[in-house]
Amino acid sequence: MANIKEIARIAGVSVTTVSRVLNNHPYVSKEKRAVVLKTIEQLNYTRNMNAVHLITGRTGAVAVVLPSINSFYFSVVVDGLAQAALTEQYRLILCQTNYVPEEELKVLDMLRNKEIDGVVIVSTALKPETIEQYITYGPIVACQNSGERQYSTVYIEHYAAFRHGLDYLYGKGHRRIGYCEGRQNGSSASIRQNAFQNFLAEKGLRFEKEWMIFDCVREEDGVEVARKLLEMQSRPEAMIVSGDHVAAGLIIEARKQGMSIPEELAVMGFDNQPIGRLLGITTIDNQLYQMGAAAFGIIYGHINGSSLPVTRKLEYRIIERSTV
Repeated sequence: MANIKEIARIAGVSVTTVSRVLNNHPYVSKEKRAVVLKTIEQLNYTRNMNAVHLITGRTGAVAVVLPSINSFYFSVVVDGLAQAALTEQYRLILCQTNYVPEEELKVLDMLRNKEIDGVVIVSTALKPETIEQYITYGPIVACQNSGERQYSTVYIEHYAAFRHGLDYLYGKGHRRIGYCEGRQNGSSASIRQNAFQNFLAEKGLRFEKEWMIFDCVREEDGVEVARKLLEMQSRPEAMIVSGDHVAAGLIIEARKQGMSIPEELAVMGFDNQPIGRLLGITTIDNQLYQMGAAAFGIIYGHINGSSLPVTRKLEYRIIERSTV
């Protein structure tokens, strides 16, 4: 099998020049680069990436831990990650874990085994204390508020954001407010549930168990929510929905059944997804794309020598449209 020395001999250049071409170094003349590339093609040379990784100490890859690839929420975060990674010529390894702790630990073991340069955790079932045990093996960034930790975090304050949305509905005169959530026991979902319960208690509003609906992730789930609301003898006059796609399904089905939005039912989303803009859904922009981009920026900084953990809080905002 051809090696760098043979390529250099046949191309009539130095080994250093061949190395620079292989590593896409800018300081090589067009003529020499062309000769080296032609020689590489003629010899059918393939780099031994394991040897390259041993020499550089890097793999050029970052693992991304997320429960589901087929999720609108997580896909926007990954989009931000991917665009930032592309700018720095880094590869992302997407690791779907379905919130199975053993699967998440396998990814962290990849860091320990030097198979990757770092890990971005978009959402996890692991406790922060467990994640901290792996920081000696490489950089870790979590896209959630884990408190003061030895690894970096980037997040929005879900409690404050959700509470702001509830106060917005209250300010519009709504007193019977329902709530759609995804995974009931998720860390962010639990925070939003606390915000909802505390809001009702502080405002002296009644809690109706059937107005709090879980496992709502896709448009079809929103359709089912609309049908459930129509079957209720006493139903809410406003819904806050943790996902614009769910809110979209709810709105489309409600209108199909003759319900007026927002006159009979006000709907507020939580994501600012493209479908929300298309349907004019009032929503809370939680900066998912920016979260992904920031997460990669932080971990890339760690890979290149920044050692102190970073805690970055992103701002949120209410986007007023036509459904409230």
